[in-house]
Amino acid sequence: MLRVLLPTDFSDNSFDAIQYTLQLLKDVECEFSLLHTYMPPIYQAQYLTISPGQIGLGDVMRENAVTNLDKLQKRIAKEYQNTNHHFQSHTCLNTLVSQVNEMVEDLNIDLIVMGTKGATGAEEILFGTHTVHVIKKAKCPVIAIPPNFKYEVPKEILFPTDYEVEFKSKPLEVLLEIAKKHIASVEVLHVSYGYELSEKQQKNKEKLDDILSSVAHLFHDQSNQEVIQAINNFQLKHKMNFLVMIQNKHTFVERMFIEPVIKKIGFHITIPFMVIPHFN
Repeated sequence: MLRVLLPTDFSDNSFDAIQYTLQLLKDVECEFSLLHTYMPPIYQAQYLTISPGQIGLGDVMRENAVTNLDKLQKRIAKEYQNTNHHFQSHTCLNTLVSQVNEMVEDLNIDLIVMGTKGATGAEEILFGTHTVHVIKKAKCPVIAIPPNFKYEVPKEILFPTDYEVEFKSKPLEVLLEIAKKHIASVEVLHVSYGYELSEKQQKNKEKLDDILSSVAHLFHDQSNQEVIQAINNFQLKHKMNFLVMIQNKHTFVERMFIEPVIKKIGFHITIPFMVIPHFN
């Protein structure tokens, strides 16, 4: 059984992500955990003084969260009847990232799916940050669903990589499950600056080829391009409807260049985007 965490703020955007997930995994037996976190605006030092008025505000927020989660679960049950799917609800006084990390460990979560509000310019500071923070901290794959995205069967999955990581089977299990259930093709896109693969990269490529042997897959090369440019150019020629990337564990200097790629794509995605944490 696949264990899936669905954070929600009860917005249309978050419900769109839930709808996408239920259709994506309709043939997979799943245990879904609906999660809403809340944090009173006076939570800082004043909240910790535990004054009666502040406790009351927290109680009201919890009651509202419980009521809205109940409504959400009833709506799902009405609109998406599926014996493969089972639900439980959680509401917590906590920051989203902290609670997500706790639940991933406590409930052995396999996958997180969230909506993300697109942004441009200075608005990037205000919108989409929750999803990007979860992506950066989560210990399991995260799928970010762009605003107003209408469900498409993920037949063409784009997987950019530099072959610098040693691929392992377990972190790619969710990707393989999705590809198998939808008879999808995984398009592996190597983005480079024109150099030949090193011996290490070649071995990693061969390992990835072996891991993907149970699904259709092809290898492509794009040289002398930035990652985002290569992804965009590839999609101009081949319509992709699902994007997958691995968030590598790099040194501090390398993170200065690589983390912004994940962040920028997270803010500007137009198709569902799955980020797999670095391999241990």
